[in-house]
Order: sequence, then structure tokens, then C-alpha cells
Amino acid sequence: MLSIADVTCQRTCQGPSRREFLRVGSLALGGLTLPGLMRARAAIKVSGGEVHDRSVVMLFLQGGPSQIETFDPKMDAAVEYRCVTGATQTALPGVSFGSTFPRMAKLADRLAIVRSYASLNGEHKYDPVTTAGNTLQASWAAIYSHLAGAIHPRAGTPNNILVLPEAVSEGLKLQRNFEVDHLPGLTATGLLGLQHQAFNPAGGSELRQALNLRLPRDQFDDRKRLLADFDNLRRDLDTTGALEQADRSQQRAFDAIAGGIAQAFDLSKEDPRTLQRYDTSKLFRMEDWTRYVNLARSSNLLGKQLLLARRLCEAGCGFVTVTDSGWDMHGDATTIKTHDPGLKAMEPLGHQLDHAVAAFLEDVAERGLRDKILLVITGEMGRTHTLTKHGGRGHLHLLTPLVLAGGGLKMGQVIGRSDRYASAPATDRYTPTHLMATIMHYLFDIGKLRLRANLPREIKKIIEDDAPIRELF
Repeated sequence: MLSIADVTCQRTCQGPSRREFLRVGSLALGGLTLPGLMRARAAIKVSGGEVHDRSVVMLFLQGGPSQIETFDPKMDAAVEYRCVTGATQTALPGVSFGSTFPRMAKLADRLAIVRSYASLNGEHKYDPVTTAGNTLQASWAAIYSHLAGAIHPRAGTPNNILVLPEAVSEGLKLQRNFEVDHLPGLTATGLLGLQHQAFNPAGGSELRQALNLRLPRDQFDDRKRLLADFDNLRRDLDTTGALEQADRSQQRAFDAIAGGIAQAFDLSKEDPRTLQRYDTSKLFRMEDWTRYVNLARSSNLLGKQLLLARRLCEAGCGFVTVTDSGWDMHGDATTIKTHDPGLKAMEPLGHQLDHAVAAFLEDVAERGLRDKILLVITGEMGRTHTLTKHGGRGHLHLLTPLVLAGGGLKMGQVIGRSDRYASAPATDRYTPTHLMATIMHYLFDIGKLRLRANLPREIKKIIEDDAPIRELF
């Protein structure tokens, strides 16, 4: 995405020269130039077909959502253990969700609910989940970027994008808390390098900063002159054939920046009826909940975040990570003045998740993208079956919510079973290792990927030794 920022003129007040403008295509992106990224992508030999034309949207519920109050309510357990919000029957016979998920319940035939998934992580850390403990210390998003290329070769879009609430609300200033501190682990690049860092349209990534064209004040104010100069540049390049003489990767780099990929980030391009369908901003007031420390980064913008994710997938992005914060509902005292509201926060956050996901599923199906986009919903851990004295639940590593939708995989099923209290798996346990393998098998032709030269040993282990969630295939 090309953006324009005003900076103090450093060398000349005539604005960037055409030579300088062309250098935008060679900006350093985390230690690798954009043309370098294009060369790396070209070297993958996409014509071999190992990279499927598919996308993953990873919806990560930061804080550790309760499996009991979401998708495993245990209403047949004793009253002190069952879901405190009650339950709602789903479209699947004998299967119920927590009562804050009525719309998802009606669409349960489009979901696969894994009730025997354990993150094996009992802390507010994301990388133990997203890396599944691989020795590269790289997340599923970074591994995809490494194998599929950091930049889509035709669309010019980054292949690894992080969508925070700030990406859909200009000027939004959510507070910092532990979720921000551990955010880098969500899309950790590990030993793969910063060139596979997630693109953050809200700022904060080197790729995002590198795609800013900085102009002095006089040029910034003269927007018409800027556009005219840009048009002249394109005409001159076409007439002189300058780009034809350049490295092919440099041409692609220029096209990636000048080709209008910013449109994918512009929600105003959407039909107002679609915007209304996704809108979750009226479900609750943020200020009523962000005053609590553990909900400091909660927002009512999840609907628009998922709409942006859908647009990015359509634009060519292969892996989009969406975050929704505030799921740390343990109910412990967090400050002298206030307590965490505990599971009372299920009302705003549960209904928002329900609304946003239902809108996404319906929209994707109507656009013919159900088999092209796999939605994965999970968090870093689950919650204990016993309540705290403040009406919340403690950390639990033995059971974690996991729901998948779409992607052409087998939906309309519950996979696995938890024990009578939803405190541990009662059937074969699935872990982040299985989830990462599932994502890899969905995004790549594993048979062809095995043949790729110089495939890192750890990635080879993931695709050859680690088993996906078998019921999905």
C-alpha cells in the first residue's frame, strides 16, 4: 500500500526526483529489498503448482477464551460447572453453543468444532501456539510467507497481513496491555527473517513503513501537481521503455506499489449494505469495558476487521491474522479500584464474535469463496471448569476452543470430545502441531512441496511427519 506523508525537506524542496521515485521499489523491507522479495517469489516456481490459490483467515481471540462459555457449554454438568450464560441449540442435532452465539449456532453446519484441542500453553504467550514449537521459531503465517513469497507475484499484495482494530478506525488509540507486549509472537518470524514480518496496515511493521512516500510540505499541499507528476512518470516510463530495461523484479516492485493495492484496504469501496451487515460498532460501547485492565484493548470493530480480511483475501493475500482482545476473563483483581468483570464480558464480546463471524460466513458463501478461504478461530489457551471468587475462570492449557469454517474441508461436525467438566480431552488430543499441519495441507500441495529444493528441514518435518486434524480431510 502506497501512502503519502509530509516530512521536512532534507535535500531539495523540489520534491522527489523520478529517479528517487523509482527507488521506492528498492526500499529495504526488514533487511531485504522489495525487488529481492519479488526474486525470491519468482524462484519458487509457482508454475509447479505447490502453492494453492487459497487463503487462511486466522481469528485469534487474545486473552484465552473459555471453551465452556463458547462452544462446549456442558449444560448437563452440575450448575457450578456449566456455562454461566446458558446455551443455545445449533443446527447440528444434540450440539449446543453458549447462548451468546445464536447466529453461529444456526450456521453450525458450516463449522467444524474441535472439542479435544489443547494449546498446551497456560500463559499469555502466542508463539508457543502459532509456532507449534518448531525449531525455526516461526509462526504459521511466517512459514506461509517463506514458502509462498512475501509479496503476491501478480496482485502485488503482501502475503502475510495482521489486522488490528486500529487498521479499520483511523485515529483509534487503544491502551497498551500484555496483549500488545506479546503481539509479535502471534506472527513471529523466528529464524526466517524480518522479510516475512506481517504487514500491519495500522502501522508498526517495517514493510508498512517502507511503503510510505515521504514528501516535503510544499509538494504535499499541491495534491494536483503530485498526481500530474505521477501520471507523467508513468507515461515517460511507458514511452522510453525504462522499466523494460530494468530487472524484471524491479518492474514488479514498481507495479506492486503503483498498482493501486491500497484499494483493498479502503472499506469505503464496499457496498453500504455490506458494511452494515458486518457492523458491530453498535453492539456495545468500548469505553464501558476498556476501563478494565484486562479489557483495555477490547473494541467493537471486529466486524469491519473481518470484512477487511475478506477484501485482502480477494486481493490475493494468502494469510490474514485478525486479533480480538479482551478474552482474559479470569475475574481476578487487576487494580486497586477495579476488578476484571470476569465472564460478564461474554455478553459484549461473545455477541460481537457471533455477529462478525456469521456475517463473514454468509458473505463469503454469497461471493463464491467458501472453498477458497479457511477461517480458523482459536486463542492461546482455554479456561478452568471451576469459577474464581470474582466470577471468572483461571488459565487452562489442557483444553482450548478451536473452530474452523470453509476451505472446502469437511464441515458440519464436532471433532473429539471433552471430559464431563470440559477440563481436558476425553478422546484423542489435538495440539498446535496438528493445527499447523492442517493449515499447511490446506495451503499447499504437499506432494509437490516435498520436491522443492532447499526446503528447510523443520518445514520438511512439518509436512512429512506432523499429521493434520484427520476428520477435516
